[in-house]
Amino acid sequence: MYMVLFRPHRVTVWCSLAASTISPKTYFHHTQTRIARRLEWPAKSTIQVQGQRHARLFHSEGGRRGTEHRQPFDILYFGRDDFSCRTLDHLHSARDVWRSIHIVTNPDVKRGRRGAELSVSPLKTLGQSLGLPVHTIPREKAAFKHWVPSSPFLRQPELPLSPPSNHLLITASFGRILPSSLLRLFPSGQCLNVHPSLLPAYRGAAPIQHALIRGEKRTGVCVIEMMERKNGIDAGGIWKQDDVAVSENADFASLRDILAHRGGALLVSVLREMLSGTATRTPQDPAVAALSPRAPAITADDALVDFTCMTAEEIIRRDRAIGHQKPLTTYLPSGKSIQLHALSVYDPKSSPSVPLPPLAIAHYHAPSRTLLIQCAQDTYLSVAQIKQQDRALLGARDWFNGVKGKIGVDFAEGGVRLVSTT
Repeated sequence: MYMVLFRPHRVTVWCSLAASTISPKTYFHHTQTRIARRLEWPAKSTIQVQGQRHARLFHSEGGRRGTEHRQPFDILYFGRDDFSCRTLDHLHSARDVWRSIHIVTNPDVKRGRRGAELSVSPLKTLGQSLGLPVHTIPREKAAFKHWVPSSPFLRQPELPLSPPSNHLLITASFGRILPSSLLRLFPSGQCLNVHPSLLPAYRGAAPIQHALIRGEKRTGVCVIEMMERKNGIDAGGIWKQDDVAVSENADFASLRDILAHRGGALLVSVLREMLSGTATRTPQDPAVAALSPRAPAITADDALVDFTCMTAEEIIRRDRAIGHQKPLTTYLPSGKSIQLHALSVYDPKSSPSVPLPPLAIAHYHAPSRTLLIQCAQDTYLSVAQIKQQDRALLGARDWFNGVKGKIGVDFAEGGVRLVSTT
């Protein structure tokens, strides 16, 4: 048994073999866990303090985080966008799991001509409206590698090496990989990531987009342990996950909101289990991970349309997945890019008397006031708006009439030929 005796100027911690004397300030400043680690108590030891017994924190080999009593968390929350905001809403409402929340997000960025428009992180705006402390990271990635959080998360030289047991780090759609030096400021198992996929499927920066592009019928969200980069991205043990059906007409925004709502509720559930000592995590299967689809960041190549090998349905799915960030693009033979907007699948049976265009030729279709383009497998895409390179967004009729007879436009078989490369 261990006993803590309080005296006017000293605190003595007694065990069966020896006693250790420390100042009251030091005793009250550090948690019982830190004292236990300093004195190297056994993993399941208890402390007798003025007649009350408190079990210290421990990790079991099975990944369970146990305790009989824990303080709510001091949370360092990393994010930036609407997914981060919706997840934070759930966390902020669960006042039983946190003592403080500090927001970390991207700095303001000037955009537009001559930097006239200021782009502000949605998470920063939400954090300020909730009265939470908001911190911004350096804009340059190299500088972020050396960034350190402020108090209470910055480790002070006079404190023990082990971090406070109630410090917790959470990321939700942050968009950057956290350096190892930052993760090591927190206790083992207390760096969490809310990831919108059913891991190990769709590890990476754009899981929602890639799930939509591939036409998944189900996806989901996980709360996972964040690991150092050398151990793999999104490869940590899974604390909890929830699956979600993907509706036929789902786009990025609608699916994001559903997954953020589920993810926020899942996160709160995990934190409550951590506080009660019932939380467990399951390692990801490397064999399954090796066969699972990936979700790298979206690039301009993902927005490039090839009508000869993509069906109209596949093009529509791609537009719903990434059109908000990268408009789908094709080219005129001259090399001028063409952005495609307001897309739909055209059913040729709806106007059987109307001649249909050949493959990859854009015809103007008067009944629907759209461009019709034949795609792979005899499917047809309807395009209501077009934005040609260096020009304004136009309706299909105005654009089609404007390119007739222009140099660099291949007006073949009554329509405009489109190509997938310049």
